Amino acid sequence: MSKELKTNTVKFSFEDLEVWQKAMEFADKVIGVVDTLNTNRKHYRLIEQLESSATSILMNIAEGKGRYSKKEFIQFLYIARGSLYETIALLIIFRKKNWIDEVQLDELKGSGSEIGRMISSLINSIKNSMS
Repeated sequence: MSKELKTNTVKFSFEDLEVWQKAMEFADKVIGVVDTLNTNRKHYRLIEQLESSATSILMNIAEGKGRYSKKEFIQFLYIARGSLYETIALLIIFRKKNWIDEVQLDELKGSGSEIGRMISSLINSIKNSMS
């Protein structure tokens, strides 16, 4: 007899943000790439940093959404954008080391670019609502 996974009906407000959803998909893709890497143990710190920066994007969006002020939310969005740039920089290093191929890099850079635009748009939208 198989057990079905019970879904949780509780939802947090950040889960409704399209940018958070895209950041979640992006982190999942990055972790998927990491799972396929064929590198030796000495590169573990770079791999760990890549996973950390990729997940930091969505975590900072979520944390910012949970803050009480729009100013704080904007600050966390800036941090999320910085984590996105860090992730892309690490992916470029991974490409230079031939740990990922050009197609993987281009796909992830494309997704990252979209997320970056969405974060910037959300920041501008929040700033405009404060005026």
